[in-house]
Amino acid sequence: MKYMMLMQFGPLSGLPPMDTWPAEDVSAHIQFMHDTNKTLTEAGEFVDAQGLADPGQAKIVRAGADGKPVITDGVFPETKEFLVGYWIIDVESPERAVELAAYVSAAPGPGGRPLNMPIEVRQVMSVETGEL
Repeated sequence: MKYMMLMQFGPLSGLPPMDTWPAEDVSAHIQFMHDTNKTLTEAGEFVDAQGLADPGQAKIVRAGADGKPVITDGVFPETKEFLVGYWIIDVESPERAVELAAYVSAAPGPGGRPLNMPIEVRQVMSVETGEL
């Protein structure tokens, strides 16, 4: 079964913005992510993982009345949380997906303390599973 683990961030998470962390803490956090990806790959559970650019670089695109794209730039004040990265994993059970999400949630933050960041776990629906 494939699952997507979504790493969210924002003021409601209670986590300090990464750009305020000491450089060695950022490096330790990134190394944890690389090590996690390697472990998932070795276990045959890794499908994909990506970090996302700051939401200030985001664009919201809608089809305009004339069919041309209407683009809105930037961060929106009503946005409280935003997606900072994701993993797609292929695991044997929902319980394994939750176990991996809990592990990733405890990634090191400032001072090496576990962040306990919220990780949303959602099954990737497909025709093979009979669900859409």
